[in-house]
Amino acid sequence: MSTREVPSPDPAPDPDPRPATGGATPPLRQLDARSLRGLAHPLRLRLLEVLRHDGPATASRLADRLGESSGATSYHLRQLASYGFVAEETGRGTARERWWRAVHEGIQVSDPETFLGHDDPAVRGALDLMLHEIASIHTSELSTWLGSMHTWSQEWRRRGDISDFTLWLTPEVAGELGERLREVINDYRDRVPADADDAASVRLHLHAFPREGGQRHAAREEAARDGEGVRDDGTARKPGSARDDGTAREHGTVRDDEEEAT
Repeated sequence: MSTREVPSPDPAPDPDPRPATGGATPPLRQLDARSLRGLAHPLRLRLLEVLRHDGPATASRLADRLGESSGATSYHLRQLASYGFVAEETGRGTARERWWRAVHEGIQVSDPETFLGHDDPAVRGALDLMLHEIASIHTSELSTWLGSMHTWSQEWRRRGDISDFTLWLTPEVAGELGERLREVINDYRDRVPADADDAASVRLHLHAFPREGGQRHAAREEAARDGEGVRDDGTARKPGSARDDGTAREHGTVRDDEEEAT
């Protein structure tokens, strides 16, 4: 535990909840194997999330917010600091009360394959834990909005959005789409002044992933257009070709629910 040279007896006021980005893209922390393992803990991820969204706080305040003991939050804040995710907020607090802030606006994994194929199973497990915990946080945030939607103004209730879309993309095009969406989001940073009427902190969740069965569905549609059948694995079957059970069938003469003539 460190002490401050000029302790302040009174806590500083709550900070502006908006990140000070200066109009530029917020700095992202690129994870490596060591920092991934250091971050992969449910409470550490939640602590970092709160500090990023709500600004600096003490271990006691974070404990009250998350329903944890101050001893637990204090320990995990120190662990986050040792990995460079958080740092002490200078110029506020006392020798007995330390304020912490998030160092980066977000974290980033540029190539998941680096961790998915890692020799150390602990690294692979850390990635799995982190991703599932982030997904859990997103689910909790959405549930909170749905549960409290009636307390917001009619304008905000009308502007809330829960949408999903299905597109037919290649990995390269999916990456291009993600980049363009992030560019649009960054264009809106600092667009609204902190003191604007009816302004609020808005969370945007972007989930993009290939859907299980999507390729098979596309193969069925293509086969239907060409008058072909489709095997269970999604590949096309030419008219008159062998059935999946290995017996021959002439196109259009035997239904699937009929026995072939012997």
